[in-house]
Amino acid sequence: MAIDWLCRDCTVHGSANVAPQRCPSCGSPRLRAHAELFALTTAHVDCDAFYASVEKRDDPSLRDKPLIIGGGVRGVVSTCCYIARQSGVRSAMPMFKARQLCPDAVILKPNMAKYVEVSRQIRRHMDALTPLVEPLSIDEAFLDLSGTRALHKASPALVLARFAKTVETEIGVTISVGLSHNKFLAKVASDLDKPRGFAVIGAAETLSFLAPQPISLIYGVGKVLAETLRKDGLVTIGQLQDEPPENLMRRYGEMGARLARLARGEDSRRISSDNEMKTVSSETTFNTDISSLEALSTELLHVTERLSERLKAKNIVSDTVTLKLKSAGFRLRTRARHLMIPTQLASVIYETGLSLLGREIDGTAFRLIGIGVSGIEPADGTDPADLLEPAVARKAAAERAMDRVLYPVWPRGSGPGQALWKAAGAAAARYR
Repeated sequence: MAIDWLCRDCTVHGSANVAPQRCPSCGSPRLRAHAELFALTTAHVDCDAFYASVEKRDDPSLRDKPLIIGGGVRGVVSTCCYIARQSGVRSAMPMFKARQLCPDAVILKPNMAKYVEVSRQIRRHMDALTPLVEPLSIDEAFLDLSGTRALHKASPALVLARFAKTVETEIGVTISVGLSHNKFLAKVASDLDKPRGFAVIGAAETLSFLAPQPISLIYGVGKVLAETLRKDGLVTIGQLQDEPPENLMRRYGEMGARLARLARGEDSRRISSDNEMKTVSSETTFNTDISSLEALSTELLHVTERLSERLKAKNIVSDTVTLKLKSAGFRLRTRARHLMIPTQLASVIYETGLSLLGREIDGTAFRLIGIGVSGIEPADGTDPADLLEPAVARKAAAERAMDRVLYPVWPRGSGPGQALWKAAGAAAARYR
């Protein structure tokens, strides 16, 4: 049987009974060979340690140093480079633990404005490949490349290899690619060969590949469910494959049905574009617990700014605002309010969140605050609320003017941006 092969460095490709060990054109060992390489069309693209990669790109002195992106004593690691990972540092790890594991690490606070801009550059390259791009976060997305051969006169694998090379050369960050026949397996594949990976899971090998893998490989199986399954004698995906689906449904309900499908590599979900995005949110964890409205409202403004920047960058609006609070005892509170008019304005989102926050001030000390929006739809370039409320119209005009001059970074100490901070302070005073 012929084996398809592709050089990821010079993109020379071909088919042979035995795949070469090195590229016959450039001599690179970075070949990907697979019997289904040129037939698969579903891809998951994931940037490698994205925030850290951008910072190392912009500051070459960091290239060979362990780098952690995060901040605060009680914050968490946003991401870290692969050098820091060798010490055991991982994303979402508490910062104090990361510092213990890697005391020599350079620690930088996230620069979201810069990361969003790089993400937008990468997204433009994705959009040139296919209109079916489904982003999962700022640094990863699914791509449906089923129309690639007709559009680009090349296989999806070849198009992806060229894309990865372009992103690394022109933008300066590396990506890993997973290629398969559905979304679940494409996402699994993209984690197999990081960094600068290009992994393939074909249809013919699906069951045999999954069988020895731990059940935790299945997205949605966390520690609690994994422990429940372990107590029931289920540790590997192969053991799930051996169980009749009706048994799994009887024991675990809808989750059992999902486990049965994914254990066999079955995933019928289609890739959809980002105008179907469900929620966008931003949050922060404090160094010390906060109970006062004044301090909490200041933090709320910070996260609202970041959220609004993301909405504007993606040219979307939302009609529901959700406030998130986590107490010192890790109890979670969420409060939501529906808006009459969808918006992306920081001033509108902030005042809505602030009114929800005012009702939660009862002496409880909080360790985290977040603001999120849902009911996402494309923006039409205007805020209809401007026609209804003169006060909203004035704030919208001021904010739009600042965006034109300063976007995506809003100043917090001087200049035009100070007007928003004064307005926010006045708004907060109304809820004291």
